[in-house]
Amino acid sequence: MSSIPSEGGVKKGKELYDYQKEDLTKIFDRFHNCPANYNLVYQLPTGGGKTVIFSEISRRYITEFKKKVLILTHRIELSRQTDSMLAEFGVFTKVIDSSVKELPDQDDYHCFVAMVETLNNRLYDKKFELNEIGLVIIDEAHNNSFRKLFKYFEQCFILGVTATPLSSNFKLPLKDSYKELIVGHSIPYLVNQGFLAKATTFSYDVSLNKLKIGINGDYTVRSSEELYSGVQMQNKLLYAFEQRSKGKKTLIFNNGINTSQYVFHTFKEAGYDIRHLDNTTPKKQRKEILEWFKKKPDAIISSVSILTTGFDEPTIESIILNRATRSLTLYYQMIGRGSRAIPGKSTFDVIDLGNNAARFGLWAEEVDWQLIFAYPEHFLENLISDDEIERRFVYTMPEELKAKFAKSESLEFNVKNVYKEVISNKQKPTVVIDKSIEQHAKIITENSDDLMDALGLARELDEAIADRVRRYSYCLHNTTRNFRDWLQEEYMRRLRSTLRSAY
Repeated sequence: MSSIPSEGGVKKGKELYDYQKEDLTKIFDRFHNCPANYNLVYQLPTGGGKTVIFSEISRRYITEFKKKVLILTHRIELSRQTDSMLAEFGVFTKVIDSSVKELPDQDDYHCFVAMVETLNNRLYDKKFELNEIGLVIIDEAHNNSFRKLFKYFEQCFILGVTATPLSSNFKLPLKDSYKELIVGHSIPYLVNQGFLAKATTFSYDVSLNKLKIGINGDYTVRSSEELYSGVQMQNKLLYAFEQRSKGKKTLIFNNGINTSQYVFHTFKEAGYDIRHLDNTTPKKQRKEILEWFKKKPDAIISSVSILTTGFDEPTIESIILNRATRSLTLYYQMIGRGSRAIPGKSTFDVIDLGNNAARFGLWAEEVDWQLIFAYPEHFLENLISDDEIERRFVYTMPEELKAKFAKSESLEFNVKNVYKEVISNKQKPTVVIDKSIEQHAKIITENSDDLMDALGLARELDEAIADRVRRYSYCLHNTTRNFRDWLQEEYMRRLRSTLRSAY
């Protein structure tokens, strides 16, 4: 067996920044003063250099404690990145992936990087044991797939590392697996110091009342596909892109392969150079797409479930969240893909088409991670509801649509005020809808030459109509989503009928 090297036997890697050194000091304090089987989780934002830090931790731990280190990842890309970084720090590493069936040479290594499922299978089947492990480092520790391995390393110090110390399974909180959380420097600090790029967020209100929540606590792919694959959302995406991201290297996140493919075709038809990427894309094609994306300044990728972790392209200038999520981790992972600061790039844009910023707050806002770690159920229970988010919507007719109604003196219609007037006159609430349809029919006929023009303008008022129906429903209080859906369809049917009568 090769001996554990002395400090002089392992070269130092990259020079750490002061904030990284501060965190390293805190972590080694726990190594020296806590029990050998202590479980600690360390939080640092995406882009803060977690891989660099735990590579230096590995190097120092091996030399100081004369024991071996095991690093666990859940994706092969992360394993390779970790192995590459460890090599820069002079740490002699063995990667345990699906090709490794046995470990007859484990005495030749001081550090192992393992895929969680592969290692679990080998240990469960007793193909081998890992000896002399003193420290287990878990990358992306919020992912609960690692929990199954804890029983094999009960006498080891376990260090979980994550940007978001909130469990991927709300029924299995991290506080049940780790005794303590160390919080690194915040996103605002890293932005102010120039370590991360500054984000400018543009939010476009989206009605999510058709989305359903699955057993994992997030919106289902099926319901997301139904909403985001529709013509209205595709047009809204293209409009937002052309307003904010045109000419910029852009990464679009979707919730569903069909949606991403629709995005691909929508952008292609609009004349943009775009590629689609998902977890079924062959490795060779994926590599070609990512190389193209790296080289082309205004490249666009529409992606699904593949580029949230293990992907680093610092030249990204715009992130588009073409989806809604209730996962705080996913929210930070997606935006984090654009947060790398490099020479010539100190800012990036975030286009939010899922009310995500309203749900979680802006990416660069301060977050009380200690509170979330200690009381995750409180955080999840107090997420703002979609209905409450929608109550805050303020519909503004786009300028290009306003221009199509230039012949009308006023386009305003205050649903709440009209409702109060109707009730005070002891009329039925439905009179509000009658008056609204009448006003819409008036501005349409004032700005159209024939029935075809009028019906075309009516279709362009979809969002305005949805906004009025929503505000009318709030006035009625206890209405259901089905009622609002029905009323919107009925509104449009009656509006078309009114227009046909007018012509």
